[in-house]
Amino acid sequence: MTALASIGAVAALAPALSGCTGTVPMEPAPKADDPACAEIIVRLPPTLGEQQKRRTNAQATGAWGKPATILLTCGVVEPEVSSQSCVTVNDVDWLVDDTDDPTYRFTTYGRSPATELVIDSTAVSGNSVLAEISPAVQRIPATKHCH
Repeated sequence: MTALASIGAVAALAPALSGCTGTVPMEPAPKADDPACAEIIVRLPPTLGEQQKRRTNAQATGAWGKPATILLTCGVVEPEVSSQSCVTVNDVDWLVDDTDDPTYRFTTYGRSPATELVIDSTAVSGNSVLAEISPAVQRIPATKHCH
């Protein structure tokens, strides 16, 4: 993802990370209609990192916390090999984008379609969220690994 696209994506998610208490406004990803995303969405946990799940207005998305501190989007374009660090949590590889620290973007690697998590690390631990969400994300089989 280019720097400009990354800035645009964060700007688009800014309302969801604000203090709104109703439905969290989100945009569907290009491959949100992929049946594999439905497999993930129906398995999303009611809480992540002690944050309660919220309603969203876009297909293949999820949000937790008031204000929303965790945003999930399934159906994003699969990332290519990059210089970003990669962590493996419960057999799921995640590329880590920390350019907007303390907001971190984690994108699955080696799974199509890819899933993206945007996490406000001032409110919740990224590692615990990745551990809790991995069972749902594992519904999309891994085709390659970053390690």
